[in-house]
This record gives sequence, C-alpha cells and structure tokens, in this order.
Amino acid sequence: MKKFLVLIIILFSTNVLAHMGHYKKYNKIEMDIFRNGELIGYNHYFFTRKGNQTIVTNQIKFSVKLLGATIFKLEGYGEEKYLKDQLVSYDSKTLQNNKEKFVNLVFDKDKNKFNIKGSSYSGDASIDNIIGNWWSHKILQAESQISPISGSIKEQVVTFVRSEKIEQNGQIYEVDHFRLNSKDMSLPKDKRLDFNIWFDKKNSMIVRVSYSRMGNWEYRLKNLE
Repeated sequence: MKKFLVLIIILFSTNVLAHMGHYKKYNKIEMDIFRNGELIGYNHYFFTRKGNQTIVTNQIKFSVKLLGATIFKLEGYGEEKYLKDQLVSYDSKTLQNNKEKFVNLVFDKDKNKFNIKGSSYSGDASIDNIIGNWWSHKILQAESQISPISGSIKEQVVTFVRSEKIEQNGQIYEVDHFRLNSKDMSLPKDKRLDFNIWFDKKNSMIVRVSYSRMGNWEYRLKNLE
C-alpha cells in the first residue's frame, strides 16, 4: 500500500527563533557535498560565543567538472549574528561561476522587521523568515526562508515522510525524514525549493539533505565538535 505523507509541520510560534541553546555544545559542524556520489566540496559552520551573542560562520566551496573542465563552481562566506535567540544581522559574499552575489541583512528593532540588501532582493522582510542554511533545524518550522546567497525570499511547505534509520560514515542515525518544497509550485524548476531532509532529533541536527538539479546532490554530516 502506498504510504502517504502524514504530517504537516505546524509552526510553534509566530516568530521563528533559532533556539541557540540547542547548539551551545557545538563549536563546528562539517558537511561534505556530493554530486552523483562524488565528493565535490564542503559546507562548514563555526560557532563563536560571547555572553548572549552567538556568531555562526558559514564556509562553502564546491566545483563540478565534466571531462576535466569545470562547468560550475561556487565559493562563499557568511556570518549570522544572534543576540540570545534573535537574528540581528547576516552578511554573505558568494562567487558563483565568477558572478558576485551578496546579502546584507539587519534586524530593525523599531519596525520589528529585517531589512535586506541582496543581489536578488532588497527591502523589508518579516522576522518569521529564517536564513536557509543547513545547521539550524528551525528551517523545518519556518513558513519562508531567505536565500543565504542572494537574499531572495521563498515561501515553503514542510511535510513529514517517516521515521527511518540511515547509515552514514559508518554511523547509524535514527532520523525523521522530511520534504521541503516551495509553496508556489508555478515557479520555474530551477527556482523551486525541493529538498529531502533527514533530521536527528536526539542531537537537534540535520544529518543529510538531498535534491536533484543538474545531477543528484547530497549534503552529508561529516563531523561535529
């Protein structure tokens, strides 16, 4: 009998906070990036703390080659700053196939909104948005996300698939499997959100992300410190 998706994630509050306390024991999260089963790069997150402030630094780099020639490459750096659980700023610079992309986001306390200046979008945004990086499980509870590369905003729908056991790097994880899709399915395929996400509740950690776009891609958790 065909199994249907059985659960839609319900937001726990109108303001999606990062719950930094879930990550206070981590200083580094390392993820490997695979395309068609081949290791092509990495996505690493580093945590630094001072009092109530937490800074999450994101480093990503990968390249895709065909017959020895590089056909796609990306290298980027981002920095999220939180005061307690509130995101107060995000800055990123990315070079994608020699094209510069960026995001400069600040939290406007008076307006209770984010102000974004990005390569794809500039303007105000609700603080219910979350930066679309893979270190935070809050991406599974948000109604929309901000691109960490360009600042564009996409509404999303998250559905629970099933609980599973998966093997990765010689370790067995008990995970919940989710689908994350764009709410607006009329978007061009290369602009839609369409991800499978495997989440380890015990450690509040996303351990695998997969999607198909010019090949089959996977982000796999490699190391925690």
